[in-house]
Amino acid sequence: MSRENQPSNEARDTLVRIAYGAMAAHTAGAAARLRIVDLIGDGACTADELAAECAAQPPAMGRLLRALTGIGLLVERSPGAFAVTPAGALLRSDGPDSLHSFVRMFTDPTMLRAWERLDDSVRTGETAFDVVFGKDFFGHLAQQPQLSADFNAAMSQATRDTAALLPSAFDFGRFATVADIGGGDGTLLAAVLKAYPSLGGILFDSAEGLAQAGTKLARDGLDGRCALVAGDFFATAPEGADLYLLKSVIHDWSDEQCAEILRHCRRVIPDNGRLLIVEPVLPPVADPSAAGVVYLSDLNMLVNVGGRERTRDDFESLCRAAGFAVRTVTRLPEPNRFSLIEAAPV
Repeated sequence: MSRENQPSNEARDTLVRIAYGAMAAHTAGAAARLRIVDLIGDGACTADELAAECAAQPPAMGRLLRALTGIGLLVERSPGAFAVTPAGALLRSDGPDSLHSFVRMFTDPTMLRAWERLDDSVRTGETAFDVVFGKDFFGHLAQQPQLSADFNAAMSQATRDTAALLPSAFDFGRFATVADIGGGDGTLLAAVLKAYPSLGGILFDSAEGLAQAGTKLARDGLDGRCALVAGDFFATAPEGADLYLLKSVIHDWSDEQCAEILRHCRRVIPDNGRLLIVEPVLPPVADPSAAGVVYLSDLNMLVNVGGRERTRDDFESLCRAAGFAVRTVTRLPEPNRFSLIEAAPV
């Protein structure tokens, strides 16, 4: 290879950082499980102090703290004394913007083990999770209540920024009742109902998905305005709404399964009703300057659940197959990566 064709140091560094990426994720996951950020709080702590709190070995704790500094979650204020960065503060379990549960879930073996077979999934197009665990992802969660609760908490944290934007990005005041299909603990629906006092709500999910919803809605003072309906969206959709909302549902499933979910909504939606899908919309040509996490999410759907992220054309095809026509696609403000896909029954 000639000197002019040799890779630059920047190119090498980029690839090395990618190769170390799994290690960085496990480092953040260990910090979440050990509650390092909670223990440090607003001050600074030494490895010896944190090791005593965690029943850990001080030298090993020091190595973890240095690694957390290297990936930007801590800063060493003075020799041996570590404090939390703004990014690290998101690992506080009790913070208002906490991603603690999200990091714990996405660094858990449940999420990561099937990724070891990504190449198999690429070769076959099949979901590796089912091979590794002997059942599908959501079936696995259903048999493990604590893991299911952890997943629900992670999804709630991942939804929070969208919930803050959605009420002002879409005119819910045109409707009487919104049904949130696959709405989990109600984080998104609660934000909408609080912003529109005259709006009624229906929260529809599996029994496992709704496990924390009653507490959440009662805490927000919304239990009297929102019905909890347990069910299977492959079998039915709840009646009584004129807006059907699906956030981060469609990307979990194959085209055939998505069409089935949407057809159930079509059967119960009134002629003047609307369907609102909240999902990332991939550009027609892969764009590395866009949120790269969307493409990793697409592979996560392949490996773990069998779904996919989609383009606008893909969403239009899905809606058309289920008796809807896409009217508008509106991107939420950056850095949020979701779009609002509004469709009408035809």
